[in-house]
Formats: sequence, structure tokens, C-alpha cells
Amino acid sequence: MVVKRADEVKLVVFVCEAGMGSSLIGANQLKKKIKDAGLSVRVIHSPVNEIPAETDVVVSHEGLADRARKVAPAAVVLTFRNFMNNTASDRLLKSLVAGEEVSAEAGHAS
Repeated sequence: MVVKRADEVKLVVFVCEAGMGSSLIGANQLKKKIKDAGLSVRVIHSPVNEIPAETDVVVSHEGLADRARKVAPAAVVLTFRNFMNNTASDRLLKSLVAGEEVSAEAGHAS
């Protein structure tokens, strides 16, 4: 399991199948929350097959998690079930603000 310290997280990538639509909305929402929290973390969106190598954390629908892990094996992959109730972004933000380690808990998709 990949684990990152909060201070190691510099790039968060919100992924979806094609890299538009839902991932763009999710990325923009997370970007605003991170900015409002005063954190210096870059948030972008991407198709799951084009995750940049320097990515620290991937936020992904659970159906894309395995592909995300293959493309970005050094990144923490946080998953969610529902775009409208994306607890993965909330968990990530909470960990970053608290300075906690960020890790994907087994079976913790929300």
C-alpha cells in the first residue's frame, strides 16, 4: 500500500474515463477547497490512462481504481462510489490540513 506524508503531497490528479466532465468538476471543487485551506497543492484532472508520473495522489471512481494504480504505481489512489457524494476528496483534504499521512485504506471506497 502506498502512503504519503501530507508534506509530500504536491500534485493531486482527479481522474475519469476520458478526462472531462465529472473529473473536471471534481478537480475544480477540490482545488477550491485546497486553496481555501491555504495549502500549496496542485490539483488537475486527467484521463485515467494519462496520469502524470509525478502524481502523489489520485482521486478516482472505484471502477477506475485498478487502472489508476497500474498507471501511477507510486501514487496513493483514493476512491469514491458517487460523484455527488465524493468522500475521497473530503478525506484527502482533512488529512492534508491535519498533516496526517495519506493512504488508501483497503475497502474504504465511499
